[in-house]
Amino acid sequence: VNQVANLTLASSACDVVSTAYASTKESHPYIRAVCDAAEKGVRSVTEATASCVQPVLTSLEPHVAAASEYASKGLDKLGEKVPLLQKPVDQIISDTKELVSSRVADAKDAVSS
Repeated sequence: VNQVANLTLASSACDVVSTAYASTKESHPYIRAVCDAAEKGVRSVTEATASCVQPVLTSLEPHVAAASEYASKGLDKLGEKVPLLQKPVDQIISDTKELVSSRVADAKDAVSS
């Protein structure tokens, strides 16, 4: 989970969503009230669940460690093969706009000639 969170694309996307969420809460009092209630509910459920799940997690720890190592290797390979994961969302959007614009211009030139 930490490795995914540290991918530039993932952390950038989280930042964008977090900023939009905070801005929406700040701008709309009714939405803020609903979000605050939802956040409080999630915290309560998380706290209640944590104590029940901990013994299960402890017994599964060796299996979780093996799965984590396997997933980490897979993410490393994915990062090598998909360099897009190392770019922030804003750059991906900008690059995509440039590419589409360039392709449209090329198509326009081809049609006109």
